[in-house]
Amino acid sequence: MRFPISLFVLIGSIALGCNHKLAVTGSSSGTSAESLVDEKATPETRALFQNLLALSKEHTLFGHQHATEYGHGWAGEENRSDVKSVTGSHPAVIGVDLSGFSGQPAATVQKEKERVRKTVEETYNRGGVTTVAWHFNNPVSPGGFYWKDSVSLPAVKYIIPGGQANNTYKEILRGIGDWAKSTIGKDGKLVPMVFRPFHEFDGGWFWWGAPHCTKEEFVSLWRFTVSYLRDSVGVHNFIYAFSPDNRFNSEEEYLQRYPGDAWVDMVGIDNYGDMGRDGKYNLDAAIRKLKIVSDYAVKKGKLAAFTETGLESLPNSNWWNDVLLKVMKSEGMRLSYVLVWRNDQHSPTHYYAPFPGHSSVPDFLKFYNDPYTLFENDLKNIYEVKRQN
Repeated sequence: MRFPISLFVLIGSIALGCNHKLAVTGSSSGTSAESLVDEKATPETRALFQNLLALSKEHTLFGHQHATEYGHGWAGEENRSDVKSVTGSHPAVIGVDLSGFSGQPAATVQKEKERVRKTVEETYNRGGVTTVAWHFNNPVSPGGFYWKDSVSLPAVKYIIPGGQANNTYKEILRGIGDWAKSTIGKDGKLVPMVFRPFHEFDGGWFWWGAPHCTKEEFVSLWRFTVSYLRDSVGVHNFIYAFSPDNRFNSEEEYLQRYPGDAWVDMVGIDNYGDMGRDGKYNLDAAIRKLKIVSDYAVKKGKLAAFTETGLESLPNSNWWNDVLLKVMKSEGMRLSYVLVWRNDQHSPTHYYAPFPGHSSVPDFLKFYNDPYTLFENDLKNIYEVKRQN
């Protein structure tokens, strides 16, 4: 039995069930979405922002990358996820990726766009939330999205305004924008999405990473990307998320490549290194860094999220409560969601969420049943804001 969410008792209709906490309705908290990057954001996008902001005061949505596209030993099955197989509910947040939207033949790109569109629309129709990563294949050299010495070119300086490949980048962004404007729910509305480009930019493993472009070039890239999608292509269903890796220890360091409050809706952090990777745990550091992100969000009226984390293969069967939940519940942090990485369909070891029979299932069910965590079945009308008279 999951427990009531007190925040919504007075502001919306409540429907309890025997296998989930509570159906969460749209908030009438009066929280302003004026800080959204896009003043023309759709009503559903604004509602998602406001409801995530309100929920983060007492709860955090659980997310899983590629959760409904494939999982441990399977792919492409309708209405399936490993998380649902364990708990009875999909994750509240589903991660997708635009990695196949460029750098491939046109027919392949179109097929990929249709496949990802289907996932996004189905998530919205069920009442879940989509977050969009972009493992962007290098648009000016071979090497894919990773930086490969002697192969990769530092593409950022080529694709920003004034660069020789800026028109190429515009064409790629038009493709993404047209796709975003084609994602329509069964209610006829554009599907809101958290768009998280150029993540982990403080490391050197991606071609947009800090060793491969200046601070000024990165800021120019971010601002141009947002402005071109919003103002030139007319995308109004994105919430823009900024998410470095964990290579900072102060707000000043966190903001070293920050493009400015006018260009970011959500601040996040990707952190595997402090959370048990290679057997190394530094929970104090994880809490301190996440608190920096949360505090900045609260101060600036933005969303905060634990945008990526996880422990590959989950060798620690109590990781969900002893590590993840402990970190998230510390210091009164306000986190809209936490997302763990994918479960590969082929690899026997590359997975980050449990599946039936895994040793961490009991601990994950405890995590699922904690009133702090929200899954898809806990969400109702997250794209609506109910106003009080």
